[in-house]
Amino acid sequence: MVRLAAIARRFYLDGRSKVEIAEEFGLSRFKVARDLEAARGAGIVRIDVRLPERLDGALSERLREAYGLRRAIVVEAAEDPGETRRALGSAAARLLPEIVRPGEVLGLAWSRVLQAVGAELAELPRCTVVQLNGVLSEFAEGGGSVETVRRAASLSGGPAYPVYAPLILPDAATAATLRADPGIAAAFAHYDRLTTAVVAIGGWDERNSTVYQALDPDSRARYAGLGVRAEVSAQLIDAQGEPVHCDLDERVISIRAEQLRKVPEVVAVAGAGDEAKARAIGAALTSGLVSTLVTDSAVAHVLLEGAAGG
Repeated sequence: MVRLAAIARRFYLDGRSKVEIAEEFGLSRFKVARDLEAARGAGIVRIDVRLPERLDGALSERLREAYGLRRAIVVEAAEDPGETRRALGSAAARLLPEIVRPGEVLGLAWSRVLQAVGAELAELPRCTVVQLNGVLSEFAEGGGSVETVRRAASLSGGPAYPVYAPLILPDAATAATLRADPGIAAAFAHYDRLTTAVVAIGGWDERNSTVYQALDPDSRARYAGLGVRAEVSAQLIDAQGEPVHCDLDERVISIRAEQLRKVPEVVAVAGAGDEAKARAIGAALTSGLVSTLVTDSAVAHVLLEGAAGG
């Protein structure tokens, strides 16, 4: 027991390698590895994994398994939706420096919750930061997508490619003209090089989608009639996770669903909504566009019920 404790102290507290410990004690490194396992088995070493406050590890793992995600991060829902959005933003802001590597291309969409991500970001490796869609300025409370992209680029020290254009245009011809603008075209040229994209998920009602809010009543009803139940960066999705193609495709300044599908890591930050929002998030997960989800416990429970029922 004394030797096990000494070896465990060298490894876990002093940071010595197994090779160094083997030389000190006159053992093989394989024997050191077995002694470390024995120390854990005997209770000499106790490993306590502490999650950041408000994260639910068990619920996160259940959600990840249920939807086949690379990772799921679930924060405890608060009574105040604004507080929940801040918690989601904080969790996503802590995740990004862990998964974005130097020299990569990071794409950022916009929503109220993604604005919270930008506000909570404290660090990023040096990378290129690209805006994934145009601006919905009437819904930007205290700064929109351009400001978020510029702040992220400032933290990383890398170049920024903002998009100075509205998200939704009145017709396809106007949208095509804007896409040809050199500044916007420069951002669009990076979409096929994205390594990580951070997006939001909207429902299809007044409360749960800024895209829905930006449309006229006839368009809202027409797209609902086509089966739209969710949107990701203005890319429309039905309840089964299938894309819904319509005239809006040609009227938006945004990354396309087929481009998003090719991005190695797509992080969706979505929550702080009602059951309809949760169902929309479920549809987006079924679409296969999302690899990582950051959400809240209220949404997670609805999603798990939906997965069990499906």
